[in-house]
Amino acid sequence: MKMFYFKYTYLRTPIFVRLIIAVPIAMTLFGVIIHYIEPQTFPTIFEGVWWTFVTASTVGYGDYVPDTFIGKLAGIFLILSGGGLIAFFITSISAAAIKHEHNLGKGKAAFKGKDHYIFIGWNERTKEVFKQAKEKEPTREFVIIDRSMEQFPLEQYSAHFIKGDASIDRTLELASVATARAVIITADPGVEPHQADNHTILSAIAIRGNNPTVRIIAELLTEHQLENARRAGVTTLIRTDHCISSLLFHEIHCSKEATPFRDILYLLDSQQFQHIPIKEAHYGMSYLELLSIWKEKDQLLLAIIRDSKHFTNPPADFKIEQNDVLVLVSPR
Repeated sequence: MKMFYFKYTYLRTPIFVRLIIAVPIAMTLFGVIIHYIEPQTFPTIFEGVWWTFVTASTVGYGDYVPDTFIGKLAGIFLILSGGGLIAFFITSISAAAIKHEHNLGKGKAAFKGKDHYIFIGWNERTKEVFKQAKEKEPTREFVIIDRSMEQFPLEQYSAHFIKGDASIDRTLELASVATARAVIITADPGVEPHQADNHTILSAIAIRGNNPTVRIIAELLTEHQLENARRAGVTTLIRTDHCISSLLFHEIHCSKEATPFRDILYLLDSQQFQHIPIKEAHYGMSYLELLSIWKEKDQLLLAIIRDSKHFTNPPADFKIEQNDVLVLVSPR
């Protein structure tokens, strides 16, 4: 029964592990045999094992050579069998490395890291986000999930690729979503807007089911799915059409000297946004007083959030109340 269990376990072990076990055992066995066949030439088992490895690897230093007919016969058998075993061991390592590289490019290899960013959908928006995130956090690991791309350009982007549908648990498991820091879902540009939003919501539900605390940033193309996306557990919703429309509107309804779009891009590139709950010591203060306090810390108070409503650039005498949240920007 024990022998059957050993054979069953051994045969189910990856071939690389089996070779690591088999090669040293086989070489040691040959070393013991040649030691007992020619004890004068190989006075210790270690000398026999040394000769076995040197002969099987076809190095052949010549420091030990069998003298008897039986010893030479054992050497011939070792060259034919042991040499093939060593060659098979080396080619198996090479084949495994090539297969792993192939699986990485095809999106079949599982990601083993943690505290990483996951991008769902590989498009021009994702590429730009990836570029900026990589510049900001060069040591951070990134995982790309895409269901349509056949080969990921590993030589251009240092990210781990998973090919599959992000609404399926198996795909998310391969991406290690349970240990991810944040997930960004971009809308699929190849389908109708409502279909893209439906898939975004399904993906968000699957992600939230696998990781109840991860931050999910999702792009939506239509307005009628906003509430469903919130119910699905999306942390931050981005309405692409609404953002672009607002920017276009401000561009045509501003003074000739103003450049709202460029100013916002510069602000996003150079500054970091923060939300900070109000401290008890600041209750009853005016906006101007609080503005001065934070400016001394090289942080600019942009707005006050009260009851989910933003008060941007409020009057100087605007009074701070309990449960207010401060919107600050500070240099990156």
